[in-house]
Amino acid sequence: MDIHCHRHSSSPRSSRLNYRALLLVFLLILGTLGLLTYSATLKMPDTLEALLHNQQKSYYFDRYGERLNITYANSFNSADLISLHEVPSLLTKALIFSEDRRFYEHDGVDWRARAAALLQNIRAAKMVRGASSITEQVVRIIHPRRRSLQAKWLEGFEAYALQQKFSKAEILDFYINQVPYAKQRRGIKQASQLYFGRDIDTLNEKEMLALVVLIRAPHHFDPFRHPQRLEGRIISLADKMYRSGQLTQETLYSIKRSTLGLGAPKEIIDARHFINYVATHLKTKASDKIQTTLDGHLQIEIQKNLDTTLEKLSSKRVQNGAVLVIDHQRNEVVAWVVGFAGEADRQGHSYDPVVQPRQPGSTLKPFLYAQAFEKGYEASTLLDDSELREGVGLGSHTYKNYSNLHYGEISVRESLGNSLNIPAVRTLQYVGTADFLKFLKRFGINTLQEHPDYYGDGLALGNSEVTLLELTQAYATLARMGNRKALSFLENRYLQKEEHQVIDEKVASLIADILSDPFARAKEFGFNSILNMPTQTAVKTGTSNDYHDAWVFGYNDKYTVGIWFGNLDYQKMDEITGSKGPARVLRTTLSLLNRHRETHPLYLSDDLVRARDVNGRDEYYLRTPTGTQPQQQKEFKIIQPSKNLIMAKDPRIPDNLESYIFKVENGSHFKQYTWRLNDQIIATTSEPQLEWFIERGSFLLEVNGARVRFSVQ
Repeated sequence: MDIHCHRHSSSPRSSRLNYRALLLVFLLILGTLGLLTYSATLKMPDTLEALLHNQQKSYYFDRYGERLNITYANSFNSADLISLHEVPSLLTKALIFSEDRRFYEHDGVDWRARAAALLQNIRAAKMVRGASSITEQVVRIIHPRRRSLQAKWLEGFEAYALQQKFSKAEILDFYINQVPYAKQRRGIKQASQLYFGRDIDTLNEKEMLALVVLIRAPHHFDPFRHPQRLEGRIISLADKMYRSGQLTQETLYSIKRSTLGLGAPKEIIDARHFINYVATHLKTKASDKIQTTLDGHLQIEIQKNLDTTLEKLSSKRVQNGAVLVIDHQRNEVVAWVVGFAGEADRQGHSYDPVVQPRQPGSTLKPFLYAQAFEKGYEASTLLDDSELREGVGLGSHTYKNYSNLHYGEISVRESLGNSLNIPAVRTLQYVGTADFLKFLKRFGINTLQEHPDYYGDGLALGNSEVTLLELTQAYATLARMGNRKALSFLENRYLQKEEHQVIDEKVASLIADILSDPFARAKEFGFNSILNMPTQTAVKTGTSNDYHDAWVFGYNDKYTVGIWFGNLDYQKMDEITGSKGPARVLRTTLSLLNRHRETHPLYLSDDLVRARDVNGRDEYYLRTPTGTQPQQQKEFKIIQPSKNLIMAKDPRIPDNLESYIFKVENGSHFKQYTWRLNDQIIATTSEPQLEWFIERGSFLLEVNGARVRFSVQ
């Protein structure tokens, strides 16, 4: 039996249908891929400059042209830009050689490099090379994505689109200014400052190649932590460039012989709170440069000192602080410092204590006595410092001085100098709470908006709330002898034009004389008080109830300084007063302000009358006292050193070079001055000053009958 097997073959028509189906599926897949690619591809910007302008509307600079609002948290670098023609040719050449050798030949993607990288990755069985062109890296900077095959695919199309819109020079210019490095730095200019603390035009050939190598792996080749890794890669790059004819033999040898001059980056001036205030309260237009009155170097120095002091006092539950410095001669803000500014992990770091209302403690007393002087008080007026109990509601309140001591009858000079509470309350009762509130408004203190009955007698002791900005401006008005001016934040710009005399010049002069008198404060603060400054300085401290706030204000012939310590969450400190906390920062701040200038005594009004008081002591009077003969001759006195001054030798200065200037004033009737130190004549001069080379010890300085004690530690 024959069995026949029949082979069935598809017809030509069936084959054509299968091919068409496969082609249709392929086209469908290709179309879908194209559609997905098109929808996922991001649009390139119309201009590369537009990306930078969106980062920062205004650039703020200090009075010397240093940038204030530098931040490295932006998506793009808009502050430290460098033009392509300013970049050294070796640096440009090395960058292209290392990152994209056919940069000027391809259309955005180097397919040869991609193919070579693919083979290398297959052999290594892992990703060891990416082969991204400079154009693709620019795309990645403009549109950051997580690294993946899909991202790589899309970057190729976008790089081609970018290449069609911009020239090679534009793309390379953008790249050198935006390529990312460590610590959020972008661009070779910021990188040069980060690693070498210098500008690009100061770099040697090796340092230029270092910037190129660091692009690939800034953390792996970190020159501060892994200098040998970086050294090896630099030499490898230099050798390759030499073999390809990109370097001469002389340059190669120079690179191998030279070293990397690593240096600290330029310190950042953190003035964010100042800038926020200016931007909010002054109508600044978008500009390439807004020149402010701030002194950036001073800002940095005060910031360091403030932060260090707050850190030392942290065990006393002190978390926050602020310093405001005004040049009252020019009436400009020169420093606006907030403790731990920029440290996001600190409590209340985003708040600005300079404009935060807080209880002022005793810092309103100088203004209270200034008004009392207007109404008839003299510095010699005797006040009753005995127990004072006042009715409050259905109960009573007993007023106490800080030391819990009473001094009986005591002069206004000593009442203010020692910041005694009971005489201040009696003075407020004499002046009147309503009138005192109006008086404070003359100085620009406008936060006190409640009815006088709301504050009561406690206003004399600071039961209200004012800001550091208001109070420092008010003290600056005292320093200008009662002349109030609008405060300037920007060069030649003011919040409003105003200038008027709010109190008599001689009243302000008398307040300054009392606040700068070490003997006037000796009962409560002692003769060796931290408030006794090297040059004549009016100083007033304040501490609010339960130690929630500690203040100090000081002014000399040129500067007014206001300082606040406390906690922005209103927790009380551990018995920190104005003289225990802020006064430390005041001394250092004044030292910084005075170190490069010649200081002068505080202004003393010619209209003040000098006469003997009832106790036979010399005193200044606003009015000629009855039954006394005014002394027309101004008192001859030593103004440097001040009474009971405590100095410290600077260990950084050689002993044979460290000196101090002794000064006297009102001695025009003397032909010569005899200078005695601890009863030994050390010099005779015709000039009212003498340079003395500092020695440690306790001293009595005598000059033509004037005497002052001081010490050097």
